[in-house]
Amino acid sequence: MFIAHKLKKENICEYLLYMWQVEDLIRAFNLDIDAINERIIASYPVSDVERKSLYEWYESLIEMMRLENVQTEGHIQLNKNIIIELDELHSLIIRSGNDAGYNAKFYHVLPSITQLRKQSDAGLSDVELCFNFQYGIMLLRMKKTAITPETLQVQTEISKFMVLLAKNYQLFKSGELDFDEE
Repeated sequence: MFIAHKLKKENICEYLLYMWQVEDLIRAFNLDIDAINERIIASYPVSDVERKSLYEWYESLIEMMRLENVQTEGHIQLNKNIIIELDELHSLIIRSGNDAGYNAKFYHVLPSITQLRKQSDAGLSDVELCFNFQYGIMLLRMKKTAITPETLQVQTEISKFMVLLAKNYQLFKSGELDFDEE
């Protein structure tokens, strides 16, 4: 919760990847709040009041996962909404042409995104494909699975694109990004 709040303010892309990891962590504990409390929350170095908030946060995520039937896979609507918001922002930026660097980076990674789309059986947006790819790389690293240099190069380039997306998101949220077409 504390990390999530910090990331949401600072980098929406890192926040979303973190939240996907939290969803998987909850699944690893079979949506059992008592096990999560014992193994994670109880040892968290915070005050009792903060620990109670953390418990309630996990409890609410578990409830959302149950209500939205994503106990074994998928993402809660809260996280899906961020993808939708980022997709909309991405489209606005591309259509406006106001950020040549963003557009250039997107068109630079577009062939890789197209390749990812060919390998995916789902009709995902460009932005969601990037998130899925980044999350997949993160999981491979955690499992200490070998990753080809070519895949790592694609990951680096997609990361650069996502950094620009996160930066533009912050600017948009703060009212500093203008899409007025003249």
